[in-house]
Amino acid sequence: MARNLLYIGVKGTALALDRATGQEVWRTPLKGSDFVNVALVDGHLYATSRGELFCLDAATGKIRWNNRLAGFGWGLVSIASADGQAVLLQEKRRQEQAAAASSD
Repeated sequence: MARNLLYIGVKGTALALDRATGQEVWRTPLKGSDFVNVALVDGHLYATSRGELFCLDAATGKIRWNNRLAGFGWGLVSIASADGQAVLLQEKRRQEQAAAASSD
């Protein structure tokens, strides 16, 4: 079903529309009422809003996890990589490892 969806980010919300009909399939409020950047990578929908990163289930819109990207404030977050936004996930892992090391 996710292959037939078009993903939109607008006013602090991620949503999916049916490509054939334009009907809304799901809507997930994220944070704030600002710009939302979205990227679909290997069946996972990544969305940013108000300086925070979210991973959503692409078929349902359910939030799988989120990262506040602590220390960066509420600025716009862009998502990019050479292959499926892998750079974004590597940075998240690096931050998690650094946080784990500092708590030990």
